[in-house]
Amino acid sequence: MISIEGLSKYYTSKKNQIAAVDDLTLNIKEGEIFGVIGYSGAGKSTFLRLLNRLEEPSKGRIVIDQQEITALNSKRLRLARQEIGMVFQHFNLLWSRTVKDNIAFPLEIAGFSKAERDERVHELIELVGLSDREHAYPSQLSGGQKQRVGIARALANNPNVLLCDEATSALDPETTNAILDLLVNINEKLGLTIILITHEMHVIRKICNRVAVMENGKVVEQGDVLDVFLHPKQRVTKRFVEQVMGVDDEDDGVSHLIHTYDHGKILRLHFIGETTNQALISQVAKKFAIDINILQGKITQTQRGAYGTLFVQIEGENEEVNKAVTFISDETSVEVEVIRDAN
Repeated sequence: MISIEGLSKYYTSKKNQIAAVDDLTLNIKEGEIFGVIGYSGAGKSTFLRLLNRLEEPSKGRIVIDQQEITALNSKRLRLARQEIGMVFQHFNLLWSRTVKDNIAFPLEIAGFSKAERDERVHELIELVGLSDREHAYPSQLSGGQKQRVGIARALANNPNVLLCDEATSALDPETTNAILDLLVNINEKLGLTIILITHEMHVIRKICNRVAVMENGKVVEQGDVLDVFLHPKQRVTKRFVEQVMGVDDEDDGVSHLIHTYDHGKILRLHFIGETTNQALISQVAKKFAIDINILQGKITQTQRGAYGTLFVQIEGENEEVNKAVTFISDETSVEVEVIRDAN
């Protein structure tokens, strides 16, 4: 669906050249919700604006629906942009126009008749849940309602791709969840490919199928969201996962457990999908002559299923403890990592 090869964007200052996006290569599947996450300055917003050439790339190639966006002249680019909707962080609404007129604006530019515009706007207002607000002005709307207008406007020309640039970062948590649910609904109903830029891992966790992590203009890690949660490789990715899971592997989290509980085995158990509902701890405690102490843990839900991490301390005779660890590792689908063995 979307193929990005060697994409770069350089800015030149008096002293040096800065790479906002540096040799980025990605493939995004048709109909998926693809997340791009990074801290401020990572280059993610620049990357998004390169996709519809609101920023001109310094080099590289972008192909969307078998059309090379980076090779289009200005006339063909204007037509291609009608297939790419964009939702902005701060809404970018026309304050002198009503909800209805804001949504109709792209259709006016595209040359649709008034009857066609009215029919399409009515459909979109229903879709985003603003049926009772069509004659309101942006100043009369809440943040979530403004973003719903922004989403409806982005969908006006029936695009195949929806670009969301920090679309929820100006919203409170409850409104954020409502907007994310709306994006999932739109993705399922319309089959849209959605590319979502954010600095919040809970946004990625909630709705994305796959994710790319950006740092200093580069993609440093990418993959299925659940896989990235389970096995983050880069330090920046581990920091993002810690936002949601609340366990910092490299700093105070694990080291605190190791120093606080100085005897027995300490295990980290990864529960995936259906295993999060298994009564594993009571099962193991009944099966083996051991004591199990639950130290800490958390379960979270991703678009691909549940994921949980549980830290436990196991005490008892070495043989029984080892049997219990082997049982969990070999006889269940729970992943086991021994992080301290003081037996």
